[in-house]
Amino acid sequence: MTAQTTTGRGVVFRVLDAMDAPHAGRILRLRLQSGEAPPIKALRGALLRAVGPDGRECQVRVKGFAAFGGKPSDDRLARTGRVDVQVVEEDGQGPVSLKWEIALAG
Repeated sequence: MTAQTTTGRGVVFRVLDAMDAPHAGRILRLRLQSGEAPPIKALRGALLRAVGPDGRECQVRVKGFAAFGGKPSDDRLARTGRVDVQVVEEDGQGPVSLKWEIALAG
């Protein structure tokens, strides 16, 4: 594993599904589109940059993980390329929806 994959740089996810979370924010079902799967620890609390199909951008922060698909783990993310995250908007430019691309900000 290189430093690039350890920090998640160069990793791009695509939003497969998006829904309002029960208490706050949104739940996004993400599929790894390019790069190597980052460790779950790198996603926890991470600031993400989301780009919509129309070019609109916003930033969201990972608040936690949705467990309805099973407990998230490094092995599961590497094997399936999918993870469900709960996010909150940082800049009010959302909401993030289907077909958006997500990458670690910064």
